[in-house]
Amino acid sequence: MSNELHALLDRVASTDPETAKELRRHIDSLQSRRQFGLNFERHTPESVALTGRPISVGDKVRFLPVRGELADESDAVWVVTKLTGPKKAKVAQLIDPRTKEESSRSIEDLVFVADFRDPIYPGLVSTGRIGRGGDKPFQTVINSENFHALEALLFTNRGKVDVIYIDPPYNTRANDWKYNNDYVDPNDSYAHSKWLAFIERRLRVARELLNPGDSVLIVTIDEKEYLRLGLLLEQTFPEARIQMVSVAINPSGQKRDGAFRRSDEYLFVVSFGRAEPTPLVLGPEWRGGKSTSTAKIRWDGFLRSGTGAQRQESPLKFYPVILSEAGELLRFDQPIPPDARREDYECADPSEVAIWPIRKDGSEGRWQTNVATAKRLLANGFIRSGRFNGERTAISYLKSGEQTKLAQGVFGAYEIGKNGHVVVESESAQGNRAIPTTQWNLTAHSAADHGSSLLRKLIPGRSFPFPKSLYAVEDSLRFFVKDKPEALILDFFAGSGTTAHAVMRLNREDDGRRRSILVTNNEVNDEEVSLLKRGLRPGDSDWDSRGICERVTKPRITAAVTGCTPEGITIDGDYAFSDEYPMADGFEENVEFFTLTYENAALVELDLAFERISPLLWLRAGAEGRVIDIRCDTFDVAEKYAVLFSVDAASAFLSVVDRTKGLRVVYIVTDDEPQYQAIVGQLPDGVEPVRLYESYLRTFQINTGRA
Repeated sequence: MSNELHALLDRVASTDPETAKELRRHIDSLQSRRQFGLNFERHTPESVALTGRPISVGDKVRFLPVRGELADESDAVWVVTKLTGPKKAKVAQLIDPRTKEESSRSIEDLVFVADFRDPIYPGLVSTGRIGRGGDKPFQTVINSENFHALEALLFTNRGKVDVIYIDPPYNTRANDWKYNNDYVDPNDSYAHSKWLAFIERRLRVARELLNPGDSVLIVTIDEKEYLRLGLLLEQTFPEARIQMVSVAINPSGQKRDGAFRRSDEYLFVVSFGRAEPTPLVLGPEWRGGKSTSTAKIRWDGFLRSGTGAQRQESPLKFYPVILSEAGELLRFDQPIPPDARREDYECADPSEVAIWPIRKDGSEGRWQTNVATAKRLLANGFIRSGRFNGERTAISYLKSGEQTKLAQGVFGAYEIGKNGHVVVESESAQGNRAIPTTQWNLTAHSAADHGSSLLRKLIPGRSFPFPKSLYAVEDSLRFFVKDKPEALILDFFAGSGTTAHAVMRLNREDDGRRRSILVTNNEVNDEEVSLLKRGLRPGDSDWDSRGICERVTKPRITAAVTGCTPEGITIDGDYAFSDEYPMADGFEENVEFFTLTYENAALVELDLAFERISPLLWLRAGAEGRVIDIRCDTFDVAEKYAVLFSVDAASAFLSVVDRTKGLRVVYIVTDDEPQYQAIVGQLPDGVEPVRLYESYLRTFQINTGRA
């Protein structure tokens, strides 16, 4: 920054320090810009109005609209300087930090505003639970602004997520999404940069949740922002491998004025570490184009070819393979001396046939392995003889890579056949096991037929704009979680809840225990104006009941699990395609619904907010079994975690922990570091220790300034 700018900022700071601070932030942002790559305005850091959060001195607030009137166009933020009056009729004294204007309002007419640069101390309140899955982990739905929910998940699931699947706003419609509490007009000259800033903030947190060694981020988008999103993904995840898939979602095409009808959208697949799509058995529609990688088991010739293939180069690998007269591979005899002639060798049984490694030109070659390794191959069924052709019968085997794929289930089920070698599932099914091309054109992926229409069956009379096809989401996930029966899947733009529905379908296919965490808000979208005119405001029960989470997400997932509509009527119709069964069957799954809360850090530190913090402890331990939600004087032990409330009870606590099998996490409430370390040193191996509330508070203090 030049000396002239420094001088000007100093002059501004002398009369208006807040404005000077904001100017410095913008200048720093401009100076840190890239000369190349994706450049965009990161705008004023986002803030969100938190309805229902108690108002305290020092809080930032906005005015709620007067009942019966539309929202005030002003987005002014005030600071509470004083609270007066009785408990149920408190009045807040306010000041505008920019203009120094003073005002006052009833706290009933104010809403707390959280700036994304401020630390938050989240809690969760349960708003409903479904228990049909026995001891399976819970699918989790969180009603929250998604940036803050992601920060909360840093405490519970940092580095543990296997797949993130998101369907963010496409920035194409006037009421598509909000930035700083206002819908963004697609014609706004800053619409693209606002959208990029909005997405980037969330991706930066999301990357910390993904398992860096083996995970994938899947993002859907259409033609409006796909170019910018691609660049953003490359800049945010430089270490990842990125591929784009085209998915046909509307066979008849969506009208575009003066342009071709749009029938597809795009799927960005961002892979980390070892993550890669698993070859699957695919139906005929997938094979409209040639597959990129067909997973058909490969038997390689046991006769060495290429370099080092002569007998004299490896004498210990010149030995006879003994077959029966019917062509069955019996054994491997020992190598003959280098100066011995194979013609002088005689089998122990005259009916047996000796196969030697003879090359096509008649010269003596050698086998791929020595006798000891060949015997291990035979014992495991990894070597076989071909069609019997006397001394010229071909011998083939499975290399180590194929053996690994076999063990991983890439080729499906297998057995040791009557001839003593591996036999995989039918050739026709095996030939269909593949990784598809990047062009997906399947009937199952039609959003109208298997998104909107399916939603109408589950929750009649309740609509949601452009829900994804259940089967499109299911197929996208299957390529990455087929071999992960306990995978954790996160969707922080959850909308109608399709991702959780897809995860439950995948679990039903193979008795999996995969779990999902969904984050969605409770905005009312198209109904906002009519509700305001009726005198309703955010926070009113009639208003909140019309929000996305309460009206669509929660009842849709409930209907899917129970097999009944919100009115209690059995759902008519069957699931289709990869797994067909009546929707009325529901799913044997557990689900818990939460609303994110905002806690006072001082009360948390004093152990006075345990009830709100407790679901986060349960989530960190895997969302299984009972929630320890009531504080006691000693300790409590659930199926997968335990909480020590008083170090005075440590001896008895450690005794119970040692006897409890399957514990994953132990939470220890103490401010005393030596005491904490002494208890940690006596925990069983494999149990994660977490200090409360130091670990919790540190997580969110570190997040300060992330936005």
